[in-house]
Amino acid sequence: MHPAYLQPSRPGPRPPARVGIGLKPQHVAALLDRPADLAFVEVHAENYLVDGGPRLAQLAQIRARYALSIHGVGLSIGGPGPLDAAHLDRLDALLRRFQPAWFSEHLAWSSHGGRYLADLLPLPYNQATLNRVCDHVDQVQERLGRRLLLENPSTYVEFAASSMTEGAFLAEVVRRTGCGLLLDLTNAYISAVNHGRDAWDLIQAVPAAAIDELHLAGFAEDRDAAGARLLIDTHGAPVATAVWALYRRTLAAIGPRPTLLERDQAIPPLAELLAEAARAHALLQAATPGPAPAAAPATPASATRVGHAVPAPLLGMARTAAWAPGGSR
Repeated sequence: MHPAYLQPSRPGPRPPARVGIGLKPQHVAALLDRPADLAFVEVHAENYLVDGGPRLAQLAQIRARYALSIHGVGLSIGGPGPLDAAHLDRLDALLRRFQPAWFSEHLAWSSHGGRYLADLLPLPYNQATLNRVCDHVDQVQERLGRRLLLENPSTYVEFAASSMTEGAFLAEVVRRTGCGLLLDLTNAYISAVNHGRDAWDLIQAVPAAAIDELHLAGFAEDRDAAGARLLIDTHGAPVATAVWALYRRTLAAIGPRPTLLERDQAIPPLAELLAEAARAHALLQAATPGPAPAAAPATPASATRVGHAVPAPLLGMARTAAWAPGGSR
């Protein structure tokens, strides 16, 4: 039995299954002057781990108008060392102050030997890593007194030490810790292309009931040394056609979920970002069940259910690597 704070209720008001955007400094004034039709905005926790000042004051103004999602990038949930207790304390103060609807972090590691790395590095999916990640997730949830949403990463290497799939790994973390999932569909697509897999395998493998939020973003495309496609998670472009298709298919399978549109580089004018958010909102609306139709008169003929066509598997070229805690990707 998981603690009460891991049950479906949330410390902050939970936004409906609509669309939010990442909060950027150049958009703050416009969002305050003329509130946009957004369910929530997201900020990165590490930009606000301070005791006071104009940044926190501005965020308080935003929080008064919009629901908030706080996304961490520095906990190093998958790291081999212990969690940073001081970092957790600062996170706890931030979350208590702003009461976000969600707090999320990455299934990745970003520190080693007391040094922080400016990246979210991948993990081998095996029993040793599973035990470590579950211990860390338990520690985070107990310290913060709230459910953590764990995000699937974008990856560029796989490990010979892995003994389970990413989906099976995430599903087991959810089962053991009671955490939720932030399902990043762009990350799922990027990893699938980079490793020659089908992105749908991950989505099918994780428990739909644990998915509290979806992420959509753009990526860059390159070629590796063998000439194969290499997708890079930049958050610097509009959402790709293939990811929109994956989003439609996911909504059809699991139902509407609050969705974040991410843009962290090449940030467009707010109107352009809101137009892309409106596209996601239209897809959410299309996937939202309407009122039940009136019952039709019974007929002798038997009914046949016809399924919808789905996109072809999203495949690319595989890459593998050996695991080293301090290694580069």
